[in-house]
This record gives sequence, structure tokens and C-alpha cells, in this order.
Amino acid sequence: MTSLPRALIIVDVQPTFCEGGELAVAGGNAVAERIAQFVEAHRGDYALIATTQDWHISPGEHFSTTPDYVDTWPPHGVAGSPNAELHPALDGLAADATIKKGQFAAAYSGFEGADEDGRKLADILRAAGVGTVDVVGLAESHCVAETAIDAVDAGFATRVLKDLTVPVSPETGAAARERMTAAGVELA
Repeated sequence: MTSLPRALIIVDVQPTFCEGGELAVAGGNAVAERIAQFVEAHRGDYALIATTQDWHISPGEHFSTTPDYVDTWPPHGVAGSPNAELHPALDGLAADATIKKGQFAAAYSGFEGADEDGRKLADILRAAGVGTVDVVGLAESHCVAETAIDAVDAGFATRVLKDLTVPVSPETGAAARERMTAAGVELA
């Protein structure tokens, strides 16, 4: 890992991906609580904290009434809905950057989204002098993995904090960890 300033990227910790949500991940609420506790204890370790959110307005074929759960999904993260907001455990987080993704197409990586000023995540991180990122959130097997791999591709030393994420299933989690490791992501 480099000694450049570190950022924390909190990926898609939204009720839509927690128990009771449209695409619930078992353990999602517990992950949200652990992330909130981690931020409280480690805020000073990070030069910047960014959150990402699925924020679907009209994502085309990403939504389906007969989803295959690979390329198509039931409606989730619907822009403006309570379940698309950050999880209540993260109230008061005061993130330095809020990235919304997937407005009009599928988007798994936080690097595909932008903040309200249209700035991309990589540009926000570089402007803050960040060289290293920690990635946490939901779900490890999908948006966490894609965000972490894109972070490496963008030139950031990247690690995923395994106790602050959970996969959709053990099998998808194992496959995602293999992909991340092969891409150069550290699993901590």
C-alpha cells in the first residue's frame, strides 16, 4: 500500500439491499451497522469518505418483471424512494462525496457514477490527493467487487475490508474474491 492519503468508499449501503428491501442481501443491515461503527472509530484515518448509491430513474433493460438475476433485476434503488437513500445507520455520516449511479443504465461500479456536480469518483479522489482506497458495502459479489476492480484499474492501491461487506451468496462471494485478487485488490 502507498503512503498517499487514503479514502473510504462505502458502496450501496441502502435499504434496497438490506433485509426488507427489493434485493435484500442476508446480513445487509448488520453490515450497515458495522460500517457506521467503523467510520465512527476510524474517520480520522481517511482523507475522504465517499458513498455510492444505486439511483435508478429509468435504467432500461436493467429492470425486468422476469429477472434473470445476472443481467436483469427486479426494480430496486428507485431514485427518490426511501429504499434508495443511504441506510439509516449511516445518518450523520457527513460523506465528503456522494456518488449516484445507474440513473439510465445498469451500473455496478461506483466509478460509473457521478456526484451532483457531474464529477466522477476517480476525479474526486485524485483532486483530494488520494492514492489508496478501502472499499466496503453491499454486495461484495457485485457492486463492491466492481468498484474495487475499477479502483485498481484507475491506479489506486485498493483493499476490500472483508468484515464490512457480505456477498449475495457464498458462491458468488468466492468468485468475486477470486476476481478481485486476480485484479490486484487486497482483501483485508
